Amino acid sequence: MIGFVNGIGRTTLAFMEATGKLAMFTALALSHCLRPPFYLRHIGRQMVDIGYYSLPVVGLTAVFTGMVLALQSYSGFARFNAESAIATVVVLSITRELGPVLAGLMVAGRIGAAMAAELGTMRVTEQVDALTTLSTNPFKYLIAPRLIAGTTMLPLLVLVADIIGVFGGYLVSVYRLGFNASTYINNTWQYLEFMDVVSGLVKAACFGFVIALMGCYHGYNSKGGAQGVGAATTNAVVSASILILVLNYLLTGIFFS
Repeated sequence: MIGFVNGIGRTTLAFMEATGKLAMFTALALSHCLRPPFYLRHIGRQMVDIGYYSLPVVGLTAVFTGMVLALQSYSGFARFNAESAIATVVVLSITRELGPVLAGLMVAGRIGAAMAAELGTMRVTEQVDALTTLSTNPFKYLIAPRLIAGTTMLPLLVLVADIIGVFGGYLVSVYRLGFNASTYINNTWQYLEFMDVVSGLVKAACFGFVIALMGCYHGYNSKGGAQGVGAATTNAVVSASILILVLNYLLTGIFFS
């Protein structure tokens, strides 16, 4: 019994310690994001890496999600003679939920892992210590550009994903299910509201910050050689994915409660 209680205590203390370290890391990183100098060249490079090079995987995910959503909606709504609601379901599902969440998860798998591996390799090979020796702040040079790029580029990716996903639903509905093209477009515009798109973009900005933060945090604090870098990469992707799902619920409750 005493051993069981001790295990609970150790787990609780370890969780609180990790939470405190993450909170201090986040506060320090945010302070460097808001204070000059800014390494614009590094910020631009991270924006290209996060935004431009993530377009293919995000676009493919969005278009097939829209197509599958249209097919599944049709098979369900046909039982109630409510096929006219498919356009509304597709556009609201994509803009509110599926676009931000799926894009965030795909970017977390690609960018979060890359950031953790890159920073983890720099940490175990003492390149981070070398930056400090050269009077260059690692947070300002390594962490801040990634946080800024992740927060600004993921909303743009989600906006593109929304357009592609709705277009995928349009293709299936018009060319496979036989819907009238003009009617489908009119139903899409009629029930789409400004807040639907804005809520998805706000979610995307939060997801981008979380992805970059988890990748930088686990990579920056990795240790133990190649095995430590691998563990940091795994932890970055898993923690970012879980936080995306938790944040999605919290933000949905705020916007649509």
